[in-house]
Amino acid sequence: MSLDATPADTLIERFNLESQTPEAERIDGLRSVVPEAFGDGRIDVDALRRSLGDWVDPGSERFGLTWPGKADCMRVIREPSIGTLVPMPEESVDWDATQNVVIEGENLEVLKLLQKAYYGKVKLIYIDPPYNTGKEFIYPDNFREGLADYLRYSGQVDGDGILQSANSDTNGRYHSRWLSMMFPRLFLARNLLRDDGVIFASIDDHEVHNLRAVMNEIFGEESFIACCVWQKRYSRENRGSIGDAHEYLLVYGRDSAMFQESRGLIAPTDKQTAVYRNPNNDPKGRWRPVPMTAQGYRARQMYEVVTPAGTTHLPPEGRCWSMVESEYLRLRGEGRIYFGKDGSSQPNVIRYLSEMEGLVPWTWWPSDEVGHTDEARKEVQQIFGTQTAFDTPKPTRLMKRVLEIACGPSDLVLDFFSGSGTLGQAVLEENALDGGARRFILVQLPEKTEASSTESIADVTRGRIRWAGQRIEAAPQRLGAGETDTGFRAMRLSTSNFSVWNSESSGADGEAQLSLAAEHLAPESTEASMLAELLLKAGFELTVPVDRLNVAGVPVHSVAGGELLVCLGRELSVELFEQMVALGPSLIVVLDAGFGSDELKVNALQTVRAHNRATGSDMSLRVV
Repeated sequence: MSLDATPADTLIERFNLESQTPEAERIDGLRSVVPEAFGDGRIDVDALRRSLGDWVDPGSERFGLTWPGKADCMRVIREPSIGTLVPMPEESVDWDATQNVVIEGENLEVLKLLQKAYYGKVKLIYIDPPYNTGKEFIYPDNFREGLADYLRYSGQVDGDGILQSANSDTNGRYHSRWLSMMFPRLFLARNLLRDDGVIFASIDDHEVHNLRAVMNEIFGEESFIACCVWQKRYSRENRGSIGDAHEYLLVYGRDSAMFQESRGLIAPTDKQTAVYRNPNNDPKGRWRPVPMTAQGYRARQMYEVVTPAGTTHLPPEGRCWSMVESEYLRLRGEGRIYFGKDGSSQPNVIRYLSEMEGLVPWTWWPSDEVGHTDEARKEVQQIFGTQTAFDTPKPTRLMKRVLEIACGPSDLVLDFFSGSGTLGQAVLEENALDGGARRFILVQLPEKTEASSTESIADVTRGRIRWAGQRIEAAPQRLGAGETDTGFRAMRLSTSNFSVWNSESSGADGEAQLSLAAEHLAPESTEASMLAELLLKAGFELTVPVDRLNVAGVPVHSVAGGELLVCLGRELSVELFEQMVALGPSLIVVLDAGFGSDELKVNALQTVRAHNRATGSDMSLRVV
């Protein structure tokens, strides 16, 4: 290998430590579809509107939701996070094998960090955000500044911190603050959904109108699926002018048509199956008659039917038969048409209970089917010995109904307002019941609980998932015993393990950054935390399998079966690079501090380039 290299040859590209921002992929996609909307590398909004057949009138008013601070939301969305998720193995269960993740942290920053690794991979998002009743904690205006504020709030750095406070309607920005909190989180969450993915958002009357308007804007009105009504109380509420007994679940799909194709059916209750009987001892079992009519007029479905008793029937006024005549005759020949006890009634189709796969979900969710708030509090008391460990939990049965409708047996679900962790418990129990492999990611702010001065809601979340797993493991004769994943990886939002240059810093701050650049690694960095950060920011999921190899006498982490190699050693060598390159990864990441000279950098680059020329591959080398 030649060492006659220019200085540029020694500049190995740095690993990008910033989270992925959402607009780049959108702009590239838009450019490929509407190139005439771009000029001088920028989007011409008026040209874009004209290309879509819209009449451009800059002075016209537009329909939509607006509020003070809305424009600022897009700035917040575009700002990448330079934080990381630090492993908490001591708080985890079955760290090495589990596919579930519980994250303690501010969910806006966490959603930014998840963008690259989980873009388009989540089948179901469920959230139970603050309802803005004036009682719960709402993020202060300056909390959207991001990671630095969160670190002070969570006690990870010194500072005055951020006090929790209610969002009082006397501050003049009652709805605005709530909307500014919700908008960027929902915007980033949409990116994580699969094409057939869906989001369920719990809410009550305080903000349901605003939440729907925001979700219409982010997901599109055409993506609205349903507004489900959950009966949260089974007894009368006598407070207020009219007692409230319900909440809502707003349902939006990434693509509502695709979601309908994958949507699950719900299991019928005993009451719903009681109408199936077997009065004639049919060998096929219990059945029920279903009227053979349909709404509307269709010429091929307007024929005359003659019953076994000789009675003649035509469809009732305003309706037609539910099938064409040939189909009717086929079913009649198979004994699947019922004309009543005397054989003279209008035709009914016989539906067997054994043929019913399930019921199409509808928007009314009664408490006897999906649970109620009293049941939810009793569940919390069973786990923690007190109902005040978390004030507003959802019942596990409610979460199971959401899973039943929206989640397949091996899908990934996300809850970034996870509260007491009810969704996680529901996932574990459903997997234990049917042998499924559903996975979850839960995110919860370490907000203090009313019951304890030291325990946070994030502690409650982990405690509930730990309890649920232990109960499943102890249950006798459970389906999939020994196979159900009852563990979770606990992680915590924190600052990056690596110094990141801030171009806006100057003066004393700039000098401090130069000092950081010289040090490069944060004092509290560990190999595990550095590895976790690099994997996530390289686009690998938080539970990706990692093997530890010995390459040329140096520990090397092999990720996803060798797709990525990470060496965090400080004594790199030509032999090490030759052997890592021979393993054929797509990307090699090493510490910049491991290079003892520019000569070694040149050799490392030449080794990778030679391999690419010889094999036609596109292997990359990055330093951090």
